[in-house]
Amino acid sequence: MSGAKIFRLICIILLWVLVCVWYVDRLIQSNTELNLRTLFPIIASGVIIIVPLYKKYVKNVDNGQKKGK
Repeated sequence: MSGAKIFRLICIILLWVLVCVWYVDRLIQSNTELNLRTLFPIIASGVIIIVPLYKKYVKNVDNGQKKGK
């Protein structure tokens, strides 16, 4: 994996973490209790963001090239 791809991956993950921290901070400031209903959007967004990034950058190391062609 090239340096540019690693940088992009880290930037996207850090941006997601910052948004999640902001969301939890807003929940705490509004005196909302943290339960599964309030944490589900964070968990779902993590799956939606991290799984495709994992498939694109980590699992697909050969950049889509098929062996034998």
